[in-house]
Amino acid sequence: MAAKKKQPVTAEQIVSIYSDYVLKHGNKPTSVHSLMHQAGLLEADFYPHYASFEAIESAYFSELFKHSYNLIQQSDDFAQYDAAQKLSSFYFTFIEMATANRSMILYLLPSGKNQLSNLEKLKPLRRDFLNMVKQILQAPMNTQSVRFNEMQAKLVHEGAWIQFMSILKFWIDDTSAGFEKTDVFIEKSVQAAFDLVYNSPMQSVVDLGKFLWKEKMTQN
Repeated sequence: MAAKKKQPVTAEQIVSIYSDYVLKHGNKPTSVHSLMHQAGLLEADFYPHYASFEAIESAYFSELFKHSYNLIQQSDDFAQYDAAQKLSSFYFTFIEMATANRSMILYLLPSGKNQLSNLEKLKPLRRDFLNMVKQILQAPMNTQSVRFNEMQAKLVHEGAWIQFMSILKFWIDDTSAGFEKTDVFIEKSVQAAFDLVYNSPMQSVVDLGKFLWKEKMTQN
């Protein structure tokens, strides 16, 4: 009787094994060998997917992005959304996915610790996010200067990244039930940003300022 062929170990399995370990122990495994051995797998099964534990952590956010973006693109209405709706849809979906994995994200992005390390982990996410917004957001003014148009677009895209990071930080610090305050923050920050960049009325900017001021006062 022929021996049963061993199923290949997937990247998703390795991420799951690693996540379970660090959440249970609060720290990284001592080595790849020890992690895989505890899971009943070979060390060699690890390396086709990741070179190190740090590589897993960096890829974690990129995979979260890809799952979120793929999910919103499956909606029949997504193609008809305007830029603000597309960006809001992504933010809400990403935060929903992040909430399902909140313990792991809080482990990967600990508050008050080495922020440079956090930025390193977010590099793949930044790359993926900027690629997305380049397809969604345009420069606010169309001029005859290609260089000026490119500079405008870059400022808009980088501004969106800063906004995304502010949303992620707000969600990390949010203690409201169901993270409902994060939902409000997404709505107000997206509206304020689009009004400021494309429309320029100040009411939504004022509304966002009031919301953030109220949050600050309740935390003091």
